[in-house]
Amino acid sequence: MESSQLPTNDQKSAADASMKTSLAEEASERKEAASTNDESTVPQPRIIQRRKNPRTPTTSQSQQAAASRFALQPILIFYVFFTVNTLAALYAPIQDCDEVFNYWEPTHYLQHGFGLETWEYSPEYAIRSWLYIALHSIVSSFASLFSSQKTFQFYAVRTVLGGICAFTEMRLFVTIGKVLNPRVAIMFMLAVVTSPGFFHASAAFLPSSFSMYMVTMGLASFMDWKGGSNANVGIMWFGIGAFLGWPFVAALVLPLYAQEVLFAYITGEGVELLRRTLDGVTRSTIVMLLQLCVDAFFYHMPTVVSYNIVAYNIFGGSGRGPNIFGTEPWDFYFRNLLLNFNLWFILALLCGPILMLQILVPGKQSKFTAVRALFFASPFYMWLTIFSLQAHKEERFMYPAYPFLALNAAVALHAILGYVGTSNPKTLVGRIPARLKLVFVMIPVLLAIDVGVSRTVGLLTAYRAPLKVYTVLSEPGVTKPGDTVCLGKEWYRYPSSYFLPTGVRAKFIKSEFDGLLPGEFSEAKIGFGLFPGTWLVPAGMNDQNIADPSKYVDVAHCTFLVDSSFPSSNGTTLEPVYAQDTRTWEKLSCEPFLDNAATSLLGRALWLPNNPLVPEQHRRVWGEYCLLQRRSKAI
Repeated sequence: MESSQLPTNDQKSAADASMKTSLAEEASERKEAASTNDESTVPQPRIIQRRKNPRTPTTSQSQQAAASRFALQPILIFYVFFTVNTLAALYAPIQDCDEVFNYWEPTHYLQHGFGLETWEYSPEYAIRSWLYIALHSIVSSFASLFSSQKTFQFYAVRTVLGGICAFTEMRLFVTIGKVLNPRVAIMFMLAVVTSPGFFHASAAFLPSSFSMYMVTMGLASFMDWKGGSNANVGIMWFGIGAFLGWPFVAALVLPLYAQEVLFAYITGEGVELLRRTLDGVTRSTIVMLLQLCVDAFFYHMPTVVSYNIVAYNIFGGSGRGPNIFGTEPWDFYFRNLLLNFNLWFILALLCGPILMLQILVPGKQSKFTAVRALFFASPFYMWLTIFSLQAHKEERFMYPAYPFLALNAAVALHAILGYVGTSNPKTLVGRIPARLKLVFVMIPVLLAIDVGVSRTVGLLTAYRAPLKVYTVLSEPGVTKPGDTVCLGKEWYRYPSSYFLPTGVRAKFIKSEFDGLLPGEFSEAKIGFGLFPGTWLVPAGMNDQNIADPSKYVDVAHCTFLVDSSFPSSNGTTLEPVYAQDTRTWEKLSCEPFLDNAATSLLGRALWLPNNPLVPEQHRRVWGEYCLLQRRSKAI
């Protein structure tokens, strides 16, 4: 190419200035129209406005009319999300023992007066907020008005969490449809309801799930400019997620706030942005002050839990911090997200480059919309990068970024469909028959849906046994006050004291695990006021994951015992297969449980039927997950 064909520096400057002017004009027009609270006056991209004959529909107008056919009623969308989330609440196994010991057990203590206590709740460390627990305890206590069965209360809380999640997803769906495109909203919904990641996060009793709810609301607020910028409301939602949920999610607001700063600079609305920022920060501060008061009541001392969490995880020092609980390679989240989101994760990664092309390459797309979409897409990349660089990794750490992942995937798929769907005969894609293009597009999307549903069903059928074997304990005459249910190698799958009848307690017996197990909240009553277990310092706690022998009981003191047996394992001295000791134990309730060590990767990742059509090497291998009862007399 000759040098005369290359753009000069002056030409580049002119192009940059032209784009900036275009963005400024469109941003001003949209904000001005939005401030009237009338959606019909919001100007469309400039290409739509430039028409010679207003009576003749333009291509863009036709596309708008087609897109409007994809708009669905919010209540219908809520029912879709709520149905999927309710299934998760009722059937999804608990994936993380932190959910049980750090959240279900403290909630059980507030409601029923006893429960297991982790070191995080010791007043010496105080890195968990009692306000977060108290809110769930209120829901559980309300559910007890309808049934005294503790399992009913357990599932009621999960169902309420699923409902809250469904509302936030519906809110974001509606906003995406208004701000971007109704078809993008439909694709967002598909990504959400068919992904195993969302299925498990939606009803989980975890700060990361709660933060995901608040992030979803915050993202919708930053996107929605109806009535003017909603940065103050967005900041509030992120603040609630950071203070009541997980303080690290505050980082996700930065790219969204950067968008507000950019357009405030372009439109000269810096003072208004400052006012909205102060409003949002004030609202968040009120939530923080409420948290300080509630935590001071329970801990009997002033403490800032959010600061304690950050201080321990970042400035914990030698022998402390998250890395003592295990580390993973840098690609852990890439593998995990590919497993739980398959095609949607790949599309989410492609979203940024696609939007950059739309911004940089001349075309009919609205630069304003593309630039805003790029800001909405960037938090996912930031979060994935930050946590991939951390040595300690857990699946739940990605939950707050799930809404951005689904949005990115929907935007990328919509852009790809727009390119593939072109009928311009001057392009290669435009010459391909429409039916062939439809097949080309639908095959990977349908495959992604099938794989996602298959993985969800696979997880439900493989690992739900811990939620089922305890049911028999509630039958008349099976237990009596003072009985103990012992946990050895299966301690981390314990579903919480909500599955034990009143008067029956969980105890730990020695296993191969050599870290610190939970203790018990103090049950002192006379002279100690309300909830003494929340402020009395428990014995044997430390923040270095050092085992405490006082947490164990002798197996001879166990009335019941939960254990598993697998074809691939013969047991060890500390972890024998107790079910084989038929002279001491009898099986009270057993459920099939997947033998991970003996099952292939494909069988672990997806649901596969047990029939001759599946090659034997890929069939799922099963063990038993059992609740054992001590025999009254040795045989």
